[in-house]
Amino acid sequence: MSDPVDVTVDTDDESESVRIHDDGGEVEAGDATVRFSFSGTGDDGQAVGGDDEQSPGGNDDQSPDDGNDDPRRIAELDSVPTDSTLVFEARDGRRGVNCILHRSGDAVAAWRNSCPHQPEVPLDPGRGAIVRGDRLVCHKHGAQFERDDGVCTHGPCAGDALDSIEVTVRDGDVYLTDERFERAERR
Repeated sequence: MSDPVDVTVDTDDESESVRIHDDGGEVEAGDATVRFSFSGTGDDGQAVGGDDEQSPGGNDDQSPDDGNDDPRRIAELDSVPTDSTLVFEARDGRRGVNCILHRSGDAVAAWRNSCPHQPEVPLDPGRGAIVRGDRLVCHKHGAQFERDDGVCTHGPCAGDALDSIEVTVRDGDVYLTDERFERAERR
């Protein structure tokens, strides 16, 4: 499969969204598990696609001679906006989760790029999330989230919180430290 696919599974009490970089996989939400495959068979009856474990790697923002090949490095601190967000993907094997970074001074917070009200709606659709004062705003529903802890203070998901992704700032760079993921990729 050449292009990743976003998959969302909703149950009565939970929603899980992931980005798949493979010809199949599974997604779990609550007690539900959805398994799927996008590969078919060729004219000779052999499976097409499938078991190749090679995946795209590296950060798009890194050049070969920048001296930093840490797969958990997301970006330089100075490139993370204070008036918007920066999109990246947290990866675990061939599964990816679309995430956003936001900076306040030298502090950086990261969350899954997904509104709790409708998980398939990204807070940052690709041009930066709306930031008003100390809040991130869902462009579709108008829900407002505190930029320090991600708690929704106004809107259809008031009281819910964005799914936090652990990051840290070290030597002027932002790194993914969330143990659920093995690497980060800029989008």
